[in-house]
Amino acid sequence: MTTMEHDIRLEDYLDDKLQSTTDFDHLDTLLSSVEHQRSQLQSQLDDATAALAQARQSESDRQNALMAQIDEFQSLQSSIDVRLQIIASSDAPDEAIKRLEAPMGQLRKVDLAYKYLLLLQDVAKLRQEARSHLPESPKQALEPYTKLKQLCLRLKELQNNADGAAVHLVNFVEGVTETLWDEMKATMSAELEAVLKARKWPNVDPDNAEVDEEWLGCFEKLIDLQVPEVLYSPTVVTLLPFEVMAQIFVKEFRFHFMSDKPTSAPQAIGAHCFPWFTALLEKWEDFLRDNFGGVLAARFAETGVGERMVYMDPVCGFITAMLPVVREKVRDTLEATRGDAAFLSSLMGQLMSFDETLRGGFAYDGGDDDVEEGWGGLTSEVLQDHFRTWLEAEKQFALERYQGIMKTQDARMIDYDFAGVGKTKPTFAAVRVTDLLKSVTTQYERVRRFSHKLRFLIDIQLTILDEYHDYLRGTLEAYLSITSTVGRAFGVTKEQIAALEGTGALETLCILSPSFFFSFSFFHPRKKLTGKKFFITMWEQLQSRAKVTEDQSNLAGGMSYDHVRNRTSAVVGTEDNDNGVLFDETIAAYSARRQTAQKLLSEALASSHHKIFRAYLHRAQWTTISDEVDNLAITAELDEPLRILKRDLDFLSRALGTAPFRRVWRQALEKLNDILWTEVLMSHKFTASGAAQFARDLAAIEGVVERYIPDGSSALGSLSDAVRLLNLPLEGEGMTLKKATDMVYTDNTEAKKMLEEVGVADGGLTAANARQILGRRVENAE
Repeated sequence: MTTMEHDIRLEDYLDDKLQSTTDFDHLDTLLSSVEHQRSQLQSQLDDATAALAQARQSESDRQNALMAQIDEFQSLQSSIDVRLQIIASSDAPDEAIKRLEAPMGQLRKVDLAYKYLLLLQDVAKLRQEARSHLPESPKQALEPYTKLKQLCLRLKELQNNADGAAVHLVNFVEGVTETLWDEMKATMSAELEAVLKARKWPNVDPDNAEVDEEWLGCFEKLIDLQVPEVLYSPTVVTLLPFEVMAQIFVKEFRFHFMSDKPTSAPQAIGAHCFPWFTALLEKWEDFLRDNFGGVLAARFAETGVGERMVYMDPVCGFITAMLPVVREKVRDTLEATRGDAAFLSSLMGQLMSFDETLRGGFAYDGGDDDVEEGWGGLTSEVLQDHFRTWLEAEKQFALERYQGIMKTQDARMIDYDFAGVGKTKPTFAAVRVTDLLKSVTTQYERVRRFSHKLRFLIDIQLTILDEYHDYLRGTLEAYLSITSTVGRAFGVTKEQIAALEGTGALETLCILSPSFFFSFSFFHPRKKLTGKKFFITMWEQLQSRAKVTEDQSNLAGGMSYDHVRNRTSAVVGTEDNDNGVLFDETIAAYSARRQTAQKLLSEALASSHHKIFRAYLHRAQWTTISDEVDNLAITAELDEPLRILKRDLDFLSRALGTAPFRRVWRQALEKLNDILWTEVLMSHKFTASGAAQFARDLAAIEGVVERYIPDGSSALGSLSDAVRLLNLPLEGEGMTLKKATDMVYTDNTEAKKMLEEVGVADGGLTAANARQILGRRVENAE
């Protein structure tokens, strides 16, 4: 502060304190006050000066200490550097480390043991806490148990990451957890057992008995105890209340079917054991659902297991509790009957029926989420170990039955009573083989596993079809060897030739054609036979699997993709689903043989016609002159052909279906048409009476054909039109022979006009044909 500023402030101070003359009376007081203030300010100034000096001294001391520490650090650093150099060039540190390894290891073990003890202490506390809540409050008991379970799972996870360390600790905690859970279930189950004993269960009326509050309360407590286990278990959990309630029935089951009683015999399992089980379910079905269905729905309906009937339906829960003893009975039965293939076959059918009863009658799903496939049943469990044995047994039975069928005396005989008129009649062997194939289907169509089904198809049914195909092919080849020139040259017995006389050849070929048709149609999805839907589903499953399976060496049941494709269809695994069916290759082979048999049948008829018409073909009396052209008798040489023709038509009409019958005869009649056209019409001259006689004979042939095949004479249509043209009159008002001849030789236009007037233009006759036909008349030749 400057002197001027000080003077101004002093002046202001005096002006403030001495504003009037009266203020001078207090001047001493004012001076005293000013002196006092000055003393205080001086004291403060002295204190501040002393503090400043002390601070400066302290700062100087700290600075000196810091410098000393820096000097000491630098000295220490230099010393360390020197020692490090010495240590680096010395073996002393390694020896020191080795000496410390053992003590440090012991220290780590002590530390680990201490942590183990703390963990075990926590385990013991959780176990004691869970026990303290039972049986009054199972929900509260679940809290410490859940913590213990989570601890156990965490230890296992850590153990896996640590390459299996702390085995004893993990096993101990896991054992404690499992023991605690068993104790909890036993404690709660004992409470329900006491209630059931007091109610004299199961000596209650299932139709009128009602569950009281105490019983229902124990039931709910057990369900509450199991809710977490049910929700998080990867496998099906048996509900405790049903397990407790089923104990008495399990004992009864063991008494009846697993003791020394006659009903315990393995062969009685289907007659007594399974019916007893289903009767038990039917008896208590309504009682269980009426009393306990609401509890299960309340606990599980809105959870992840709400779709599983084993947790939603009391009857299914009860079945789950009873199945272990039934499963044990099945295992004992299989062990006791090991090597008995016939019984194994029977048992598999009984097991599949039992499984179907549980699935269909009681909606049991086994806890399986697969809605389409559903519960595999006890059958699937048995087949895991015994499928190959069962398959071989069924294959042996089927092949033995097939051999027996083929050895029967009537195997090659046609079963005319199999179907009505117009239906193909197979042989007795074909019918029985088809029935055998169907019976094999019934043996495995209820099996759930696709690979098992495919094995049955390929190993049994396809094998039977292949053998039957080989048999029919052999018969066909034998027929060809007998009827061919080469075959006759190598020697044919009289008996073989005699067997083909009459309708023998037709019968042989009829045996083949319907048999081929009837057998291959068994697997064809377009045929309305038993199993159609089943085989279509099989085909769709095979296609789906073949498209997604990466391992081509194991498409199903150990069979490679190539093996399955070669035995079934070439389009397996492709997008050509519509053009493929199961066993395309077999169907193609059967179809080819059937077509060959029908072709040979037509050829046999044509050959027979050529022989029986031989005398008629060489008849030389077509140029006779007679005034009688009406009411003509049939030519004598035609009597025998008509008789044979009628015989063959009658036989084939009873043996073949309408379609193949008409197809075969159309081909045969077309060849007969060609024979009569070439060797009669085009080989002889005709008078008016001769033409009329030929027309009468043709009408007789057509009459026989029409009797068996309506409109079948159309196969002789071209010859019929030709004979009509051949029979034009010499004179008259309409078209005459001369007029027609003039028109046909004028030009093609006139020829076509003539054919239209005669009414044969639509029959396929050409102008050239007309000239040839009219030229066969003797009158034109003259």
